[in-house]
Order: sequence, then C-alpha cells, then structure tokens
Amino acid sequence: MTLDGREGFAAFLLRLRGKGIVGKELIAAFEATPRGDFVPERWQEAAWAEGMVPIECGEAIEGADLQAQVVHALAIEPGHRVLEIGAGSGYTAAVMARLAARVVTVERFKTLTEQARRRFEALGLTNVFVRQADGAGGLAMEGPFDRIIVWAAYESLPRNFVDQLSSGGIMIAPIGPAEGEQVLTKLTKVGSRFEREEIGIVRLQPIASGIAAAI
Repeated sequence: MTLDGREGFAAFLLRLRGKGIVGKELIAAFEATPRGDFVPERWQEAAWAEGMVPIECGEAIEGADLQAQVVHALAIEPGHRVLEIGAGSGYTAAVMARLAARVVTVERFKTLTEQARRRFEALGLTNVFVRQADGAGGLAMEGPFDRIIVWAAYESLPRNFVDQLSSGGIMIAPIGPAEGEQVLTKLTKVGSRFEREEIGIVRLQPIASGIAAAI
C-alpha cells in the first residue's frame, strides 16, 4: 500500500470507528484487499474517500464507507454463500470473499466483468465468481444464498428474492424512486416473508434489466 493509500485507509478506519464499525474480521478483509487495484489510476487519491469513484463503462463504485456499512450489516459468516448484484470494479466482492465460503457477483458490462475476473485471479481469490448476466431478478439457478446485496434501487419491495434466500437469510437493497433518495433496506427472511429494517438513505441508480451488448 502506498503512503497515500495508508493515509487514506487510516482515515477510513477512523470514520468506521466513529460509526461503531470495529469488527476485526471486517477490518482485516478491507485491509487485505488493495483498493487502489480496483480504482482507475487517475482516481487513486480518492480510493478511500466517502464518495463514489468513477470507473469504466460510465459506472461508479460506492464509497468505501458505504461498502463497509453494508458488509457489516450483512453479518457474513465463514460458511455463507453470497450473491452480489452489480459487481462494478469487483472490490466489494473481493472483500466479501475473505469473509464467506462463496461469492457470486453479477455485472451487466462485459468490460467490468472481465476486469473483475482478472483482479480476483491476481489476488488468488478462488471462491469468488463473476458472471455477465441480467441480475435484476437475482440468480435463481445458483441459489439459495445466505446473503444478497444489490447496488441498484428497486421502486418497491423485491419480493421475488424471498425464494433465493435461505431461511434466516439477509438481503440488502435500496428501495425507492429512480430519481431522488432511496432507503437502504435490510430484509431478513422469516418463513416466506421479509422483515424490514432501514439502514440509511442513499442515491443509487435504478436497477436495469438486460446486459450491455457492446461494452
């Protein structure tokens, strides 16, 4: 980690501590995953910032603080199978792979899919798999999952995911209008329904169907 990277990571840790996020396993997973390798070179100084960081294909990855807040709320355990909708650069999936038994991350863009796959291979992560696919409805063929995270917003409660979660499983997704703020919502499967808990307010892109044809 470069000097700027170490300073950025130290500032990140202080912000997490202020939010009560202090789990040793979580912190170790972030520290062991070189964030600079997942961010375009021109944005290296902003790698550990709170705000979103632009990446290829006109996309952006969430700020490190939001990623940590979500992974913390997921409460991933060593035996868990995790599904992520919206791989982006692959960073969050790489972090979660250090906490879970298996991570499957789905991305619409071929370029981002291939980049994430190369990054996972370079880090020697063998339990994380990236798919170029339409993830709007989940990935039923590879479920059930113990944890699901979606980095795009649904206008209403995504009830179809209930069947893709194991009993007691947790899903986190933004719910709200395409334009404006959404509620980052933690959904815990109880029987055949969800119990809801609001985590915070976010502004993320609406969920998109299909895959990108060219990029």
